[in-house]
Amino acid sequence: MSTATPESQAELLARQTARRLYDQGPTTVYSHVGDKRFSYCLYVPESIEDATRPVDLVVVVHGSNRAMETYRNSFAEFGRWNDCIILAPLFPVGVQGDGNGDGYKQILEGDIRYDQILLDMVTEVGKKYGRHFDTFGLFGYSGGGQFTNRFCYLHPDRLWAASIGAPGSVTLLDTDRKWWVGVADMETRFGKALNLDALRQVPIHMVVGAADLETWEITHRPGGKHYMEGANDAGRTRPERLERLRASFEAAGVKATLDQIPNVPHMGIKVMPAAQKFFAAVLRERRARQVQQ
Repeated sequence: MSTATPESQAELLARQTARRLYDQGPTTVYSHVGDKRFSYCLYVPESIEDATRPVDLVVVVHGSNRAMETYRNSFAEFGRWNDCIILAPLFPVGVQGDGNGDGYKQILEGDIRYDQILLDMVTEVGKKYGRHFDTFGLFGYSGGGQFTNRFCYLHPDRLWAASIGAPGSVTLLDTDRKWWVGVADMETRFGKALNLDALRQVPIHMVVGAADLETWEITHRPGGKHYMEGANDAGRTRPERLERLRASFEAAGVKATLDQIPNVPHMGIKVMPAAQKFFAAVLRERRARQVQQ
C-alpha cells in the first residue's frame, strides 16, 4: 500500500514556479549527463507547458571562442516566436589535456565522437521536457560551421534543416577525395556510409559575410595540424570556400542556398538573422505539412 501523500497546492505552485524560473527562458549551464566534460545551455519557450503545441529543437554550435551563451541569446527571440527550444552545446578546448581546440570541428578526437555527444544531449533535453526530437535544426558558425558541414554527412536523417556558417575549412561532397577534404573514406573512418538520398531531403542553407576575407587563420601549410593534399583547393577565403561547398552539393543533387551578407566580416552575430529567417521558412512548411497529415 502506497504511503505517498498527495502533493499540496502550495508544493505544486512552488514546483511550477521553480520550473518557470530555472527550466524555461534562458537557462543556466547544465553538465551533460553522459559525459561531464561537456555542457550546454538552453532557451526554452513558455509554450513547452502546452503538451498539445508542437515545439521543435534548434541546435546552435559555437565557434573557436566558445561563446555558447551569446549564440543561445541571439537565437532566444527566434525560439520564443517560433516555439523552439534552443540548445547551445559547449565543446571545451583541451578536452584530452593537450590544448587542442579543433576536436569538435573534426567530429572525431581520439575516442571522442562529437556527433554522438550532441545526439546524446538532444536525447537528454527531450527527456527533460517530455518531447521527442527525432530531428532538429542545426546551425554552426566558423568552427561550428565545420561541425555542421560534417554532421550533415554523418546524420542527415536527424536533421529537418541545417545552416552552415562561414567555415574556415570545408569538407566537399566529393567521393574522390579522402576525409577531411572529401568524403571518400567516410565509412572507414566513422563506420557509417554517406546516405546521399537522405541528405537530398534536408533543406541546406549556407551563410557568410561578403567582407569575411582574411586568410591568415584558414590557410593550411605543409606540416600544419590539419594539412593534407587539397586542403586549400576550395578557395582562399571563406566566401570562396563556401561557394565551392555549395557547388559540390548541387553537383550531387543536394539543394543548398548561399547568402553572402554585404559589408560583414567574420562576425557570427551579423549572419544569424539570415539563418533564423531560413529556419522560420522551413518550419512554416514543415508544420503546415504536419497539420495536413
